[in-house]
Amino acid sequence: MGMFVFLPLVLPLTALPIARLAEQHLHPRAATRLLSFVGGVLALCSTLCLVLLVVVGTAQLPGNPLPDGWSDPEVRAAVPYDEVAGKAAIGALAVVATGCVATLVRHVTVRRRAQAALVGMPDSPVAVLPDGKAYAYALPGGPGGPGGCRARGRIVVSTAMLDCLNARERQALIAHEQAHLAGRHHRYLLVAQLAARANPLLHALRGAVAYCAERWADEEAAGEVGDRRVMARAVGKAALVSRGTPAPTLAGFAAPGPVPRRVAALLGPVPPARWWPPAATAAGLAAWIAAAGTAASALSSANAAVALFLVLQAATPL
Repeated sequence: MGMFVFLPLVLPLTALPIARLAEQHLHPRAATRLLSFVGGVLALCSTLCLVLLVVVGTAQLPGNPLPDGWSDPEVRAAVPYDEVAGKAAIGALAVVATGCVATLVRHVTVRRRAQAALVGMPDSPVAVLPDGKAYAYALPGGPGGPGGCRARGRIVVSTAMLDCLNARERQALIAHEQAHLAGRHHRYLLVAQLAARANPLLHALRGAVAYCAERWADEEAAGEVGDRRVMARAVGKAALVSRGTPAPTLAGFAAPGPVPRRVAALLGPVPPARWWPPAATAAGLAAWIAAAGTAASALSSANAAVALFLVLQAATPL
């Protein structure tokens, strides 16, 4: 494997420049998809390399269930600094696994609780909850409907949120949340959250994906309402009173974040509908750097996996 096994752990650094530039130079829809894909691939590759290091590290521990041949010097020679790297990877992978499982459990738990809170309410696309706290978010569908049917996505909004908006702004709010449901934005947010848990270097992408998903819904809603200024005013007013969403993996109308930038973007021109920035720009260069880093991470992890497989196969007695 050589040093290739360590590359995917640091190659997420190549995605940092595009995290901010994609927000400014791509359509939010394209930026959300690009950043989620890059973050997801980089996180998978770094996790795979941790797993490979753990195999070498645990093979050295007494009483492990692995074949004795996996602790031979020939196997350990495949990993530079095998003793330190192998043992450190055990702790790192435990932290990654714990963080990812906790994120998934929280996501599922919050969704189930939110769906349970709507039991007995009118079966309408918009559920209005009598609550003095202002919030609005898109609750994706899932298992748990009557008779085992899949529950459809719904918009959840409190009376306190509706009270602070006029009729046009309420229309903008509903259109915004509908865009979240139609675009399945919770999936992108969940991928970004898991990627950040898998590799701390991807934290910047988590924030960028959350912002771009909101901007994507803003633009869709502005087109539906037909007035960007109404949309901007609704976002600004809601941000002053909103308490956010139950979990960062659910998309909301005025979730904590760079609301002034969202308002400024809505007061400006419609973003260009490009899926990749021009090559002769800073954003284009950053995009190609991120693409190269993602490809190199995938190749490095694949090379390390194949190399270790062959070494372990040779060290395992028939």
